[in-house]
Amino acid sequence: MKLAVITVLVLLTIGLVVKTRKGQERSLNVFSYSPPNMTNFKKPADVELKKELSSEQYAVTQKCGTEPPFRNAYWDNHKAGIYVDIVSGEPLFSSLDKFDSGTGWPSFTQPVTGAEIMEKTDSSLGVTRTEVRSKIADSHLGHVFDDGPADKGGMRYCINSASLKFIPVEEMDQAGYGQNLEPFIKAGLIKAPAHETAILAGGCFWGMEEIIRKIPGVTKTTVGYSGGTTADPTYEEVCTGATGHAESIQVEFDSSRLSYEQLLDYFFRMHDPTTLNRQHNDVGTQYRSAIFYTSEAQKKTAETVKTSWDKSGKFSRPITTEITAAGKFYSAEAYHQKYLVKHPGGYNCHVLKNS
Repeated sequence: MKLAVITVLVLLTIGLVVKTRKGQERSLNVFSYSPPNMTNFKKPADVELKKELSSEQYAVTQKCGTEPPFRNAYWDNHKAGIYVDIVSGEPLFSSLDKFDSGTGWPSFTQPVTGAEIMEKTDSSLGVTRTEVRSKIADSHLGHVFDDGPADKGGMRYCINSASLKFIPVEEMDQAGYGQNLEPFIKAGLIKAPAHETAILAGGCFWGMEEIIRKIPGVTKTTVGYSGGTTADPTYEEVCTGATGHAESIQVEFDSSRLSYEQLLDYFFRMHDPTTLNRQHNDVGTQYRSAIFYTSEAQKKTAETVKTSWDKSGKFSRPITTEITAAGKFYSAEAYHQKYLVKHPGGYNCHVLKNS
């Protein structure tokens, strides 16, 4: 570990360590990661990076700065999960490969499988080192040395916390990193997700998705059209009411964490199921309340839950929610997907009521 200690001393001596205000480790990153679409990632303009990143994150990732040892977010983090690029969300390192190097920075024996880490010769301190950068966002990450654990390949990736965002293992599937779960499953740290799909309609799909996507156990939401006869309908066509489709949400969820019954309880809490073909000011069959079941088991559960809510006394009128077999689900146009994430404060008539 002599090289690691020398590196720390040199950095501190020449003042390349990025200073931070007391108590400010790092700001929350608000970039909208989409791990399955990494190939389409476009790095934000510099002005946007300055706006969205903390001063420390910007200095480290864009100007090759170095954060203080022992005073950063992840050097002593022992939770299970993955570390992704703070700018792009690209998976980079895993807690399964993290070790205590004694340097005060997060250290890993290797990148996650499939990660493309770029290496560059760095002679900025008068000694030759190997800089490592992420490929997709071209973020400066840190350096790699050959003084790591001998029984694990002998490499030490010394990485700045400021260049990373940590995703806990229990949140990986919902955050879009399900493809990186297998090593954690093999290590016995989490059970394999049990994926199930539900299709629900309850008025404007913007507001429904904004609530549903945050439910623990939901791994993916897609807004679209279902229940009608027109193939590949457009939003304009659905709005006429002539297609028979309802604005719907296709919900993918981990049934080992969230049961279908529990999901339907959320459904009845987030809209008014007693107004036929209407939600507040939205009127028409496209705004009807409907459960499109994908199996006989879902049908039975839907009928039981509907009856239970009808008898609960929570509503002053009978529930009109239709329960019908799911037909083909058509994904809505791209601008509708996660609309309220893109447009905070936009039109929304859905509120999650207390149970």
